[in-house]
Amino acid sequence: MKRLLVSRALPDSVMQVLQAEYDVTLRPTTQPMSEDEASAALMGYDAVLPTLGDGFTADAIGRVAAPRCKILANFGVGYNHIDVAAAAAKGITVTNTPGAVTDATADIALTLILMAARRAGEGERLVRSGSWSGWHPVQMLGMHIGGKTVGIIGMGRIGKAIAKRCHDGFGMKVVFHNRSNVADAGVPAKQLGSLAEVMATADVVVVAVPGSPETHHLIDAAALKAMQPHAYLVNISRGDVIDEAALIATLQAGEIAGAGLDVYEQEPHVPDALKALDNLVLLPHLGTNAEEVRTNMGMMAVENLRAFFSGAQVPNRV
Repeated sequence: MKRLLVSRALPDSVMQVLQAEYDVTLRPTTQPMSEDEASAALMGYDAVLPTLGDGFTADAIGRVAAPRCKILANFGVGYNHIDVAAAAAKGITVTNTPGAVTDATADIALTLILMAARRAGEGERLVRSGSWSGWHPVQMLGMHIGGKTVGIIGMGRIGKAIAKRCHDGFGMKVVFHNRSNVADAGVPAKQLGSLAEVMATADVVVVAVPGSPETHHLIDAAALKAMQPHAYLVNISRGDVIDEAALIATLQAGEIAGAGLDVYEQEPHVPDALKALDNLVLLPHLGTNAEEVRTNMGMMAVENLRAFFSGAQVPNRV
């Protein structure tokens, strides 16, 4: 049996399949793999099933002259924790799990839109604190999202799923920015010419781009400055797509109405300055946290492994 390292525990049904087909080693922690662990894994296993944050950097991969591992079957659609070019140079195939995460991640975007615009997080804290004095006509007024304009940054699978929910569910107008032309967004939508134009036009901006060096701090101080004062920003992509310090300054100054985040620059560290803001909803990276979704993701990784070791075409090579 091929030796497989699973970096963190997956749903039981997935683990049972893997253990039946491979000689599985499961790391006894929920913390990401260090670069040293990644290098050791490449030498000691035929395959690794890594996930978010595991340290398969160019340096970690480059240390290994002749890796035993020939496939990194990533659990997750995002793979910015893996240097794909360095892996390819060592003859290592990298796969991911697109499709399985689309709807669940789009749902979390809508959760954050509603929580931020209707001040739900702030309201829940008010009730729990015992400070709520009862209903009155101007209590915690937020923004009604029906008919407003959503601006989506990144019109891939997840961006399109968010657009559909916003348009079909809430009658929102859709504008978007994408680095390439999108002929069909799935709903009536207008592709604008620049990031700044979307930021300035939308009542709600949702960031849905992949994490990469090209998207690092894509939402910077200038982009935030372009937003309307009543607008909200939501991020369900990767934490470092937003310049966190610039966002903190923008929210502290009240230059936008609020934001909702599911991801952070230095996960799991969340700056105290973010936690202190009432006009901000903070979730612990819940994008795909439905059991059936995580199971489907795991089974996609299984299929990638099966195809690779049988010599068939790998379904989800990146």
